[in-house]
Amino acid sequence: MKAKELQELLDFIAKSGLNKVNIETEEFKISVQRDPTTKHVMSAAAPVAHAPAPAAAAAPAPVAAPAAAAPAAEASASHRPLKAPMIGTFYRSSGPDSPAFVQVGDMVEKGQVICIIEAMKLFNEIEAEESGRIVKAMVENATPVEYDQPLFLIE
Repeated sequence: MKAKELQELLDFIAKSGLNKVNIETEEFKISVQRDPTTKHVMSAAAPVAHAPAPAAAAAPAPVAAPAAAAPAAEASASHRPLKAPMIGTFYRSSGPDSPAFVQVGDMVEKGQVICIIEAMKLFNEIEAEESGRIVKAMVENATPVEYDQPLFLIE
Protein backbone atom coordinates (compact mmCIF):
# COMPACT_ATOMS: atom_id res chain seq x y z
CA MET A 1 0.00 0.00 0.00
CA LYS A 2 1.38 3.36 -1.00
CA ALA A 3 1.61 6.31 1.39
CA LYS A 4 -1.14 8.20 -0.47
CA GLU A 5 -3.49 5.21 -0.30
CA LEU A 6 -2.74 4.80 3.40
CA GLN A 7 -3.44 8.49 4.05
CA GLU A 8 -6.74 8.21 2.16
CA LEU A 9 -7.66 5.17 4.26
CA LEU A 10 -6.86 7.04 7.48
CA ASP A 11 -8.91 10.04 6.31
CA PHE A 12 -11.84 7.75 5.50
CA ILE A 13 -11.64 6.10 8.93
CA ALA A 14 -11.47 9.52 10.62
CA LYS A 15 -14.57 10.72 8.77
CA SER A 16 -16.48 7.48 9.40
CA GLY A 17 -16.93 8.16 13.10
CA LEU A 18 -15.72 4.70 14.12
CA ASN A 19 -13.94 4.59 17.48
CA LYS A 20 -11.73 1.57 16.77
CA VAL A 21 -10.42 -0.06 13.57
CA ASN A 22 -7.83 -2.84 13.18
CA ILE A 23 -6.48 -3.75 9.73
CA GLU A 24 -3.82 -6.42 9.15
CA THR A 25 -2.38 -7.47 5.80
CA GLU A 26 0.83 -9.14 4.68
CA GLU A 27 2.36 -5.69 4.07
CA PHE A 28 1.38 -3.89 7.26
CA LYS A 29 -0.69 -3.83 10.41
CA ILE A 30 -2.53 -0.71 11.52
CA SER A 31 -4.68 0.05 14.54
CA VAL A 32 -6.71 3.22 14.80
CA GLN A 33 -8.42 3.98 18.08
CA ARG A 34 -10.19 7.20 18.88
CA ASP A 35 -11.26 8.42 22.29
CA PRO A 36 -14.71 10.03 21.91
CA THR A 37 -13.45 13.17 23.71
CA THR A 38 -10.48 13.75 21.34
CA LYS A 39 -10.31 14.18 17.61
CA HIS A 40 -7.71 11.54 16.61
CA VAL A 41 -5.42 9.01 18.27
CA MET A 42 -3.63 6.84 15.72
CA SER A 43 -0.80 4.35 15.84
CA ALA A 44 0.80 2.07 13.30
CA ALA A 45 3.42 -0.65 13.17
CA ALA A 46 5.42 -2.50 10.49
CA PRO A 47 7.15 -1.02 7.42
CA VAL A 48 4.59 1.74 6.90
CA ALA A 49 5.02 3.30 10.38
CA HIS A 50 6.10 6.69 8.98
CA ALA A 51 2.97 7.29 6.89
CA PRO A 52 0.39 8.02 9.64
CA ALA A 53 2.69 10.45 11.45
CA PRO A 54 1.10 13.61 9.95
CA ALA A 55 -2.36 12.57 11.14
CA ALA A 56 -1.09 11.64 14.61
CA ALA A 57 0.92 14.85 14.90
CA ALA A 58 -2.16 16.95 14.16
CA ALA A 59 -3.94 15.92 17.37
CA PRO A 60 -1.64 17.63 19.95
CA ALA A 61 -1.68 21.01 18.16
CA PRO A 62 -4.82 22.40 19.85
CA VAL A 63 -3.37 21.57 23.28
CA ALA A 64 -0.07 23.37 22.59
CA ALA A 65 -1.62 26.58 21.23
CA PRO A 66 -3.16 27.84 24.51
CA ALA A 67 0.10 27.09 26.33
CA ALA A 68 1.94 29.34 23.88
CA ALA A 69 -0.40 32.26 24.53
CA ALA A 70 -0.03 32.27 28.32
CA PRO A 71 3.78 32.77 28.51
CA ALA A 72 3.55 35.75 26.16
CA ALA A 73 1.53 37.58 28.83
CA GLU A 74 4.41 37.13 31.31
CA ALA A 75 6.76 39.30 29.25
CA SER A 76 7.08 42.80 30.65
CA ALA A 77 8.16 45.91 28.78
CA SER A 78 11.85 45.29 29.59
CA HIS A 79 11.70 41.55 28.80
CA ARG A 80 11.37 40.49 25.19
CA PRO A 81 10.73 36.92 24.03
CA LEU A 82 13.12 34.98 21.81
CA LYS A 83 10.62 33.02 19.73
CA ALA A 84 10.69 29.71 17.86
CA PRO A 85 11.10 30.27 14.12
CA MET A 86 9.56 26.86 13.32
CA ILE A 87 7.55 23.93 14.65
CA GLY A 88 9.53 21.05 16.12
CA THR A 89 11.10 19.60 19.25
CA PHE A 90 13.09 22.02 21.43
CA TYR A 91 16.50 20.99 22.80
CA ARG A 92 18.63 23.15 25.10
CA SER A 93 21.87 21.31 24.18
CA SER A 94 23.41 19.49 21.24
CA GLY A 95 23.25 16.14 23.01
CA PRO A 96 22.11 14.47 26.24
CA ASP A 97 25.59 14.70 27.80
CA SER A 98 26.38 18.17 26.45
CA PRO A 99 25.91 21.38 28.45
CA ALA A 100 23.02 23.69 27.55
CA PHE A 101 23.76 26.37 24.96
CA VAL A 102 22.51 29.07 27.35
CA GLN A 103 21.45 29.22 31.00
CA VAL A 104 19.27 31.75 32.83
CA GLY A 105 21.50 34.75 33.63
CA ASP A 106 23.83 34.24 30.62
CA MET A 107 24.60 37.14 28.29
CA VAL A 108 23.94 36.29 24.63
CA GLU A 109 25.01 38.08 21.49
CA LYS A 110 22.96 38.46 18.33
CA GLY A 111 23.63 35.39 16.17
CA GLN A 112 24.74 33.17 19.08
CA VAL A 113 23.24 29.65 19.09
CA ILE A 114 20.74 29.42 21.96
CA CYS A 115 19.05 26.06 21.27
CA ILE A 116 18.23 23.42 18.66
CA ILE A 117 14.83 22.66 17.16
CA GLU A 118 14.42 19.29 15.51
CA ALA A 119 12.02 19.30 12.59
CA MET A 120 11.58 16.26 10.35
CA LYS A 121 14.77 14.64 11.66
CA LEU A 122 16.80 17.77 10.88
CA PHE A 123 18.47 19.55 13.78
CA ASN A 124 18.30 23.32 13.27
CA GLU A 125 20.51 25.60 15.35
CA ILE A 126 18.45 28.58 16.53
CA GLU A 127 20.34 31.85 16.95
CA ALA A 128 19.50 34.81 19.18
CA GLU A 129 17.78 37.59 17.26
CA GLU A 130 19.22 40.23 19.60
CA SER A 131 21.80 40.68 22.35
CA GLY A 132 20.91 40.66 26.04
CA ARG A 133 20.68 38.62 29.23
CA ILE A 134 18.55 35.45 29.43
CA VAL A 135 15.95 36.09 32.16
CA LYS A 136 13.81 32.98 31.88
CA ALA A 137 13.60 29.70 29.96
CA MET A 138 10.00 29.37 28.78
CA VAL A 139 10.17 25.80 27.42
CA GLU A 140 11.32 22.52 28.97
CA ASN A 141 14.01 20.50 27.22
CA ALA A 142 12.84 17.90 24.66
CA THR A 143 9.30 19.27 24.37
CA PRO A 144 7.34 20.23 21.24
CA VAL A 145 7.18 23.90 20.29
CA GLU A 146 4.93 25.81 17.92
CA TYR A 147 5.89 28.51 15.44
CA ASP A 148 6.38 31.88 17.17
CA GLN A 149 6.22 30.33 20.67
CA PRO A 150 8.46 32.14 23.20
CA LEU A 151 11.51 30.02 24.07
CA PHE A 152 13.39 32.44 26.33
CA LEU A 153 12.82 35.88 27.82
CA ILE A 154 15.70 38.31 27.30
CA GLU A 155 16.36 41.77 28.74
